[in-house]
Amino acid sequence: MLARTRIAAYALPALPLAALTLPVFVHLPAFYGDTLGLGLGVVGSILLAARLVDVASDPLVGWLSDRTPAALGRRRVWLAAGTPLLAWAAWELLRPPSDAGPGHLLLWSVLLYLGWTMVSLPYQAWGAELSGDYHERTCIAGWREGATVAGTLLAAGLPALWAEGSGPALSAIAAGVVVLLPLTVALCLWRVTEPAAPPPGLRGRAALRLVIDNRPFRRLLGAYLLNGFANGLTATLFVLFVTHRLAATEAAGPLLLLYFLAGLASVPIWLWASRRLGKHRAWCVAMLLACAAFAAVPLLGAGDVVAFAFVCVATGLTLGADLALPGAIQADVVDLDTAGGGGRRAGLFFALWGMATKLALALAVGIAFPVLGWAGFAAGGDAQPAAALTALGLLYGLAPLPLKLAAIAVMWRFPLTEAVQRDLRRRIDQEPRTEPDDADIPTPRPPASAPAPLHRRMQPHEA
Repeated sequence: MLARTRIAAYALPALPLAALTLPVFVHLPAFYGDTLGLGLGVVGSILLAARLVDVASDPLVGWLSDRTPAALGRRRVWLAAGTPLLAWAAWELLRPPSDAGPGHLLLWSVLLYLGWTMVSLPYQAWGAELSGDYHERTCIAGWREGATVAGTLLAAGLPALWAEGSGPALSAIAAGVVVLLPLTVALCLWRVTEPAAPPPGLRGRAALRLVIDNRPFRRLLGAYLLNGFANGLTATLFVLFVTHRLAATEAAGPLLLLYFLAGLASVPIWLWASRRLGKHRAWCVAMLLACAAFAAVPLLGAGDVVAFAFVCVATGLTLGADLALPGAIQADVVDLDTAGGGGRRAGLFFALWGMATKLALALAVGIAFPVLGWAGFAAGGDAQPAAALTALGLLYGLAPLPLKLAAIAVMWRFPLTEAVQRDLRRRIDQEPRTEPDDADIPTPRPPASAPAPLHRRMQPHEA
């Protein structure tokens, strides 16, 4: 078992990484579009182009990090190379010169997303490889996502506390990232070791087939996409809902802080629940509780800030499960691939995971805004028609329900239980194996021409 100090050293880089999320995705478009005068249409087109480059870089970085020589540190070398690029791009993007134009935004957005991918993908894959224990993986993910929520809280608090506008707050966040990111990454590289070099894995079509045949991975990816789509709708529409449906513009910042505070407090609760229910069942319970809270949202109207605050607390308490548990389950899915001869390619799996995250957010924006426009919602308008406010309430509170319920249906009988995962680790570690308790768990088998999987190679006692 890993020492808590070592787990904490691994988790700390998540704090400055998360501190960039709200500024880049929420405040940056309005800052460049309104404050710097580039226009929202130009800014939207530039950021869309940068995101397309970002999506393409995910599988490349994941594939390359899996194939980096172990002598260099498969994950460590990417964190060391990506950190200065990410810090530099964040500084230039969040503290732009007064005459910054579209070229400045495009260049530094592309470099920011590239540096972010170079750091975050190997970082998550490293976390999946730190331990083979079913429950300790949840602990590692919980510490990392707790630091993520803490970083988000720090970033969310600055614009709410500073009356000078978003410019000074963005500058402060940039300075904090430039200082904290190298320090926390250096501490992580110093205190946390990587596992031994992985065995050679399958190549070519056999390697691709092993991923395609991994049924638990397909189920987890589908559930995560559905739940991410639901969460993307609420994240995209949160400010609009508070501003127009509740008619309480000033309450958006405090309500957002309340939501993330509840999320931070909930992480230990879901770690406890996962030990008693299993990771997938605990996640399903969290999604079910979120559905119960969202069901009341369409009934709220102007002035119902207190009632909505209870919704923010209730849904925030499920945030810890959404952050910590799927990532821990993903590490177990990678074990199935490794036992089948994949060769410990967590980077590839987390790259596909990252692409699903970005697709879910794109779907949320691509569907919610056109529906609001069809209902007569006018951007920038103070008085919205009743149909637009009704559509806003239904999109924010009702649309996530079938998506989350579908995700629950996919995950409720998820076959990778604790007993099955322990059997997979025995196969990987060349220990005597016992039959798993869950008969429906698929064991990927490569073609006959491929190298035999780890669990099928000759054992010492057989020789």
